[in-house]
Amino acid sequence: MSDVSERYGVNQSASPQEIVERALGLSRSDDCMVIVSEDSTANLRWAGNSLTTNGLTRGRTVTVVSLTGGRAGVSAGVVRRSGLRDDLLEDLVRAAEAASRDAPPAEEARPLITPEQAPATDWDSPPAETGIAVFERFAPRLGAAFERARGRGNLLYGYAEHTMSSTYLGTSSGVRLRHDQPSGTVDINAKSGESASGAAHSAWVGRATRDFADIDVEALAAELDRRLAWGRRRVDLPAGRYETVLPPEAVADLMINLYFDIGARDAFEGRTAFSAPGGGTRVGERLAGLPLTLRSDPAQPGLECAPFVLSGAPGRWLSAFDNGLPRGPVEWVRKGELAALGQTRHSAELTGLPLTPPVDNLVLELPGATATLDDLVAGTTRGLLLTCLWYIRTVDPQTMLLTGLTRDGVYLVEDGEVVGAVNNFRFNESPVGLLGRISEAGASVAALSREVGDFFPRSMMPPVRVPDFNMSTVSQAS
Repeated sequence: MSDVSERYGVNQSASPQEIVERALGLSRSDDCMVIVSEDSTANLRWAGNSLTTNGLTRGRTVTVVSLTGGRAGVSAGVVRRSGLRDDLLEDLVRAAEAASRDAPPAEEARPLITPEQAPATDWDSPPAETGIAVFERFAPRLGAAFERARGRGNLLYGYAEHTMSSTYLGTSSGVRLRHDQPSGTVDINAKSGESASGAAHSAWVGRATRDFADIDVEALAAELDRRLAWGRRRVDLPAGRYETVLPPEAVADLMINLYFDIGARDAFEGRTAFSAPGGGTRVGERLAGLPLTLRSDPAQPGLECAPFVLSGAPGRWLSAFDNGLPRGPVEWVRKGELAALGQTRHSAELTGLPLTPPVDNLVLELPGATATLDDLVAGTTRGLLLTCLWYIRTVDPQTMLLTGLTRDGVYLVEDGEVVGAVNNFRFNESPVGLLGRISEAGASVAALSREVGDFFPRSMMPPVRVPDFNMSTVSQAS
């Protein structure tokens, strides 16, 4: 065993901080970054009005990013392992070093952030944990919802999960940062018996939470009951463009997809809907007819997230070379105008735009708006009410054209009242194009995306009205 290995000897119960320090001490590369994530997850699953499983898991993931300099630039090697035994840490470090020697130079390479440039965090604290007790208030209320559904001839299916992730970042430049991230989601799907049309109907609701204390099970169950009641009447409609009211959850599906494409470098190189014709970006151009603002803020109440960049690999939108860089509030769209793009230090130099690292939450809001989803429905003469979208995929990156399916309830609205459920559709829409066509928006509320909420749960969205949402074809999806 080498001197370095003896100094950083084996300890089968090493703390995350000790793992970081040992890995940095073992490193022989020019620079090194180490990320240790300690995760604990509690979950409940139910089907047919009965709890089926519950569980608690814990795990550790160690990521080593080794940097090797050469005449052509700096190369990065990244190796990540879960369930790593302490005595295998040196193998992980050596694997990352070998990967860095084999990798091409990284264009976005920049000097590592120093402690003076990074925010202050509580490095010394042990990992935070969750447990089944997080459901102490939620579970009895879920049981009551089962009884209520059973009495109505309906069935509830779903899943609730709460995760606490404590992440420790250490770099050879001296940065030591730590962040605790609680994340929780609940998805409930309800299925009715046969309706008057002879077919069963389904409905979905979902919420994100930090601790399950704010989940109103009774309200979720009541909304499911209402939607199942709407589905007792079936109306078949052809494909076409319809005035459509979208709930905050469906808006989240679309706006998070937009956010994932807001990288400055891709826009600058002409690859996205934020690229300007002839070169450059569309920053400063008006995207929305209404004075909508799309923003992120690590300190947003209820959506709090890491106040510094934390990435396990180089990248065009988010880069490990920027690890430890402070994140702050940023307005991506300000009063309808594109105001910023997601930047690494490298892309900010390329574009000449301010350095605005991406943040792990997203808010769309219309200042002064107070309307609820029900208010927008009440103001509809004839149109559709969506509940959620599904299987969303990109058709054309240059226009951000998306396609996907409606699911678990599309409803016909006439004279301010929901009069029945309609068939499902495939839609074709661009979130950028939709921003320009939203004719009304309500108050923003916490919203869980059905499509990507499991890994991006922190969003606030308003209900919106679109006068001509494109239902391109009828779908047989149920």
